[in-house]
Amino acid sequence: MAKLDDAQIQERLAHAEGWRLNEAGEITKTFVFSGFPQSLMFATAVGVLAEAAQHHPDITIQWNKVTLALTTHDAGGLTDKDFDLARQIDGLPH
Repeated sequence: MAKLDDAQIQERLAHAEGWRLNEAGEITKTFVFSGFPQSLMFATAVGVLAEAAQHHPDITIQWNKVTLALTTHDAGGLTDKDFDLARQIDGLPH
């Protein structure tokens, strides 16, 4: 999959509510929940989507927060795979 250029990344971010580009060149988003069990359930649901897509985000789980970071390591940056998975994640209940 082809690495996206800066203009393509900005275009896709404009349609990816709450996702941000970090200094490492990943797209990230933090989801807030009412407690730890809800955070774990969400992280598990993300894992199921990621496994089906064969595209695995970095996941940080805190008591009431889950932070995700997406990039396509094989391509050396962001690709459509990252934004496709972000869109699927946004479709999960949260």
